[in-house]
Amino acid sequence: MIKFIHTGDIHLGLQFRDDSFPTDIASNRRVELWNTFERIVDKAIDDKVDFLFITGDLYEEKYFTLGDIKRVRDILSQAKDINIMIIAGNHDPINSISLYKKIEWSENVNIFNTTGIEKIEFPEKNTCIYGYSWDKTECKENILDSFEGVEEGNINILLLHGDIFDSESVYLPLDKNYLNNLGFDYIGLGHIHKPNIISSKMAYCGSPEPLHFGEQGEHGIIQGQIDGQGTNIEFIPFSNRVFLEKTLKIDPNYGYVDIINEIKNCDDEARLNKNLYRIKLEGILNSELEIDIKDMVSSLEEYFYYIEIIDNTVMDYDLDSLEKENEDNIIGYFIKAMKNKDLENKVVREALYIGLEALMKGKVG
Repeated sequence: MIKFIHTGDIHLGLQFRDDSFPTDIASNRRVELWNTFERIVDKAIDDKVDFLFITGDLYEEKYFTLGDIKRVRDILSQAKDINIMIIAGNHDPINSISLYKKIEWSENVNIFNTTGIEKIEFPEKNTCIYGYSWDKTECKENILDSFEGVEEGNINILLLHGDIFDSESVYLPLDKNYLNNLGFDYIGLGHIHKPNIISSKMAYCGSPEPLHFGEQGEHGIIQGQIDGQGTNIEFIPFSNRVFLEKTLKIDPNYGYVDIINEIKNCDDEARLNKNLYRIKLEGILNSELEIDIKDMVSSLEEYFYYIEIIDNTVMDYDLDSLEKENEDNIIGYFIKAMKNKDLENKVVREALYIGLEALMKGKVG
C-alpha cells in the first residue's frame, strides 16, 4: 500500500500584476502562496505519506530567483522520509537557464527529465512513477507515442502537465480515453487550475490557492491511497482564501443606503473578512440616484478583506417625457413600440430599460 498527496500549479512568485489588486493585497497573496506550499509539505509529513506529487508550475520562472529556489529546496528537505516527485510545466520549464538545475536537491527529491516519459522505480514500495517535464512554454507533441507500457505487478503512477479538455491546445493536449486504457493505478494531472476528479484513477489537483476571479470555488489538494483493493482518491479543500462573485438585484426603489446594506449583507461577517469578493449590481437604478463605484468601494472596505464592484444597472426613465422629447427619432419609436407590450411584465420592462440605455449612450456618443 502507498499513500500520496498530489498538488501542482502553485505558481510561487506570481506577482498578480494582471489583476486589479492594490499593492498590499497582491503582496499578501504572494506570501500566502508560500504559506500554503509549506502547509502542504507539513501535511504530507504529518500524514506520513509515501509520495508527494507536484505536477508542474511549481513557480513562475519570470519572477523566481536563486534565493527562491533555495527556499523551495529547504522546505522540501524537511520531508526527508517522503519521496517528492516533481514535473516541470509551461511556467517553470527545465531549459538552459532553469533554476531547477542551479542547486543540489536533497536525496528525497526527484525531478523528471524532458526527453519523453521517464520511469523512476521504488522497489521497496513495489511502485513505479512515470513523468515528463516541459522544456519550453508550449508543447503539442505526442509524448506518449513511444511509451512501452506499465510494469505488470507494480503500482504504476503517471504524472503529466497537460490539457485533456482541448485537443487543439498548445499545452500538451491529452486524450482522456487513451490515458484511461494505459493501465495506470493513478494519473496525476496539472495545468488546469480548477480541481477535477476525472475518474477514480485520474485527477487534476488544481491550484491549491485560487489566483484570480476566474478560479472561484474551493481549491486544495488530492489525497490518495493505493492498495490491493484499488485506488481511493479524495479532494481536500486547502486554500487560505476563496474568490467569490455575487450578483445583487437592485430595486428601482432602493436608495444609496439600501444598496450599501445589500452589499454588506451578501455574506456572513467572518467570510467577508477572509475572502475576495466581486459584486455585480444589476437591475434598474432610481433616476434620482447617483452612485460613484469608487466611493462605494471605499465606504465598504472596512467590512471586506477585498471587494470590487461592477455596475451593470440601467437607469430608470420618465418614459412619457422621454417619448415626447424623441417622438421623431428611434428612441421615441422604440418607447412607443415597447409600450404596446406588457410593461408590467418584468422581463419586458428590463428589456425596455436595457434598450434605452444603449440608445441613449449612442445618442450621447
